Amino acid sequence: MRDATINEIDQVMQQSQTAFRAYRKLAVSRRVEFMYKIAEQLQESADEIIAIAGKETNLPAARLRNELNRTCFQLTSYGDAAAKGEWRQLRRDDADLGKTPPRPLIRKMMVPIGPVVVFGAANFPFAYSTAGGDTACALAAGCSVVVKAHPAHAGTSEKVATIIERAAMMCAMPAFTFQHVYGVGNEVGRALIEHPLTKAAGFTGSLAGGRQLFDWANQRPVPIPVFAEMSSINPVFILPDKLQREPALLATQLAASVTLGVGQFCTNPGLLIAPKIPELEKFKSVFAEEIRKNQPAEMLHTGIFLNYVERRGNAVAQEGVELLATSEIEPLHNQGLATIATVSGDVFLNNPLLHQEVFGPFTLLVQCDDMNQVMEVAQKLEGQLTTTLMATPNDLEQFPDVTEAAIDLAGRVILNGVPTGVEVCQSMMHGGPYPATTDSRFTSVGSDGIMRFVRPVAFQNWDENQFEKFGI
Repeated sequence: MRDATINEIDQVMQQSQTAFRAYRKLAVSRRVEFMYKIAEQLQESADEIIAIAGKETNLPAARLRNELNRTCFQLTSYGDAAAKGEWRQLRRDDADLGKTPPRPLIRKMMVPIGPVVVFGAANFPFAYSTAGGDTACALAAGCSVVVKAHPAHAGTSEKVATIIERAAMMCAMPAFTFQHVYGVGNEVGRALIEHPLTKAAGFTGSLAGGRQLFDWANQRPVPIPVFAEMSSINPVFILPDKLQREPALLATQLAASVTLGVGQFCTNPGLLIAPKIPELEKFKSVFAEEIRKNQPAEMLHTGIFLNYVERRGNAVAQEGVELLATSEIEPLHNQGLATIATVSGDVFLNNPLLHQEVFGPFTLLVQCDDMNQVMEVAQKLEGQLTTTLMATPNDLEQFPDVTEAAIDLAGRVILNGVPTGVEVCQSMMHGGPYPATTDSRFTSVGSDGIMRFVRPVAFQNWDENQFEKFGI
């Protein structure tokens, strides 16, 4: 595949704008039909798609099938949410001619924002990519979509794009409602973001990549929103009473979460924070043993593997960092070496490099002198997708400041569970304060994600017939 040229991108965006003007006027039932048809066609081609994705990503077939099922559920459930209409947030104030001055009829509702550019994610070739959550939300909102394929699974993206285009034809959607482009270099992404007809973008990936798109978008003559999910180390606060009661269970539970999927989840628990009490030694011992017996597995692609090797190496090389354990099985090329390291609270507080994400099967245990230092660490952290509290009711009552800090830090706060595993449902919040995302008010998972691609408009003195004529 070759990179799209600037002229081709201009043509794509012109086509997307024309499609948007027609697509937004369709009855919502037509959008729902389209989204259901995409899901149906994906399932009919599941074996072929999974085979292509398996070769490109090194992910096992069972994981890919589950992810494809999730992708189809996103399409159908977000379509259902579009039909239900809560996303419109309709508000109405009737005319009051007796008021001075007279009040006109005013209705406010959300309308689709325009052509949306979606950047596919490396670690989820289905659910966060071509037919993933961003695409589903934009289509549900009434927006046309242009997807930039992720180079690491370009073949998978191309195949899924062909299926979406086929579904569009089967449902008689406006031409170019969905389009697909390819580009390895920054030029294609920049051209898509800077094109004057682009009205919003969705991105899942690195902090550097997301921040660059965000900066380009804000430097435009007319800035646009970029909803970027970028970086999170998902701190786990282990409180003393819980640690005293269940050190081995906690260690086993968290080690499994750290190594799940070779640690390649945006919700991987990359930071554990606990007070230095006697039971912490038991926790460390069991955790280290779980890591030692971990079987290394291939990472998604060479770029992610090399990034992991570099960042892991930088972290463990820092002064005051102690390597507790790695897998005892020698990893092959492209396989992630499961690792737990530890550091004192003092060292962590004074070394910002240790606050950065290491994307892979790595976690850092911060051993704090006491709960006051646990709070100091919490207050030093940046925004996160998740925070986790391992705590008993007594812990929560005794240390309410830790709970408040956890809420301030993240979009999802977990009690006595692990952050890996994101349920697709309306109550889910998969966003968080910067640098986790560029806008902590919105989620990229669940039908509330539709709200990213709409904007409010107040209609004054419009009757029902006029609404219907314009597809409002």
